[in-house]
Amino acid sequence: MQSIRVAVLAFNGVSLFHLSVPGVVLGTAQSAPGEPRYEVSYCAESPAMIRSDQGIGLQVTHGLELMATCDVIVIPAWGDQSVAASAPLVKALQLANAQGKLMVGLCLGAFVLGDAGLLDGKEATTHWAAREEFARRFPYVRFRPEVLYVSDGNIMTSAGTCLLYTSK
Repeated sequence: MQSIRVAVLAFNGVSLFHLSVPGVVLGTAQSAPGEPRYEVSYCAESPAMIRSDQGIGLQVTHGLELMATCDVIVIPAWGDQSVAASAPLVKALQLANAQGKLMVGLCLGAFVLGDAGLLDGKEATTHWAAREEFARRFPYVRFRPEVLYVSDGNIMTSAGTCLLYTSK
């Protein structure tokens, strides 16, 4: 069985917890004894040293082009939802979406998918503390604040990052 390739977005200020959950959950999933089912890699806008929310430096060796080679794109909780996703990130996400990749917005990562226009006309959720801002910024999204996660076509969003554990 061929591995499912996963790209997780890393960025300055990313929560170490939110960044690590996809690797912890998916990296330990097995399709057969000893055979990895998921191959988890990390990318940033460009290969660089980034700083986590804890001030820890992380060397990210892949740029956004990694998204085009993966099957699943994971956007962890966006550190500051008042800061919109950059044009290069939006373009990379739109391309990945057009290629039919599974797009996952964990917690506040839904804001990034919204910035890219990928949630327009779709159901989505995000963290409860940001629900008013989310509904205001993305009026074309069928916002579901009462649920913990939503799957609509090739896009999944969750109200928190720990919910990835429930899908394992």
